Amino acid sequence: MPPPQGRVRRSGPGMPLEFDDPDGDGVLRPTADRFGAPKPPWWRPASTVGRVFLTATALVVLCGFTTASLVLAHYLERDARFRIAGSSNIQAAGLAELSRADLLPVFGEDIGRNVFFVPLDARRRELEEIPWIEHATVMRVLPDQIRVAVVERQPVAFTQHGQTIGLVDANGVLLSMAAKTMAERHYSFPVVTGIDPGDSAESRKARMDVYLRLMSELDAGGKHNSEQISEIDLTDPEDARVLMPEQGSDILVHLGEERFLERFERYKAHIAEWRQQYPHLKSVDLRFDHLDDRVILQMASGAETPQAAGGGKTDAGAAPEAHAPSGTAAKPSANKPAAKKNKAAPASKHAASRHTARNTNIPSVRTATGVEGG
Repeated sequence: MPPPQGRVRRSGPGMPLEFDDPDGDGVLRPTADRFGAPKPPWWRPASTVGRVFLTATALVVLCGFTTASLVLAHYLERDARFRIAGSSNIQAAGLAELSRADLLPVFGEDIGRNVFFVPLDARRRELEEIPWIEHATVMRVLPDQIRVAVVERQPVAFTQHGQTIGLVDANGVLLSMAAKTMAERHYSFPVVTGIDPGDSAESRKARMDVYLRLMSELDAGGKHNSEQISEIDLTDPEDARVLMPEQGSDILVHLGEERFLERFERYKAHIAEWRQQYPHLKSVDLRFDHLDDRVILQMASGAETPQAAGGGKTDAGAAPEAHAPSGTAAKPSANKPAAKKNKAAPASKHAASRHTARNTNIPSVRTATGVEGG
């Protein structure tokens, strides 16, 4: 049988028994010494002298590389061409709400520093701690420039904290802006309450997820129903409460946490009828409309009335509930089970503890065309 390709056997005095071509370059190399012992690789010499020589060579190369690196680093550090001379060497792109002056304090200690010694990752993290910046990129531009590119957050609603009006983005990050600037931007948002600065980031984001879902459902199919809403209370993320302006007064509407569009359209279909029957109507609770299509109407006095969602007479009969004593509820008629009232009672207590009117001191309000400064 012929020997394998790339391997040649020879026999003769003083010749190795076997040659091999391990690199495939056509050069045959012995795979064993004259006595048949395997030949070690070059990087593992068999003799002590060879091992000492190889170790010394490796140390010389390592020391040379280290010395060259230190010399280069010293040269770059000392070379004035790579020094950041001033704030004009800091370039910024992507700014709209922020100015370049808002970013410069982050790079204050880098002025006069060699551009190679600026900690880019640390500067990026510091920039992203600025509320308006959602994402930042920091790069070196040789010989002496730092370039910053930012993506700013986009506000989606107004927020109110006491007498202070601000903005909030989709992730629940609170953004500050002067009232005059807000008016100039012509933002058209409802005011969102219940987004507290002391809440965790996860809690604020969960509430804003409810807000975004509410706005998306109301405006689905090209509709602009959200433009009719002046305020949304997200204190309870399981009950989105919207404030609807109705002919000089505000009606608080409980939409719950689902079927926002269906409940909103039901409210719009019957609000005129309800207001005519109950002139002192202050709140409409639609969260229990799955119980025989019923809603709960609450008067300004605090009394409440269970009513069929399709309109018609209340369970208390034809007498208007607005004249009921404050803090009392309409009694169900004899042909209605008492359980209906028991299921609705917790909602009245819940509704009475919430906001029932928009704060008139808000400097900016939602309009169809934008924000009007107050």
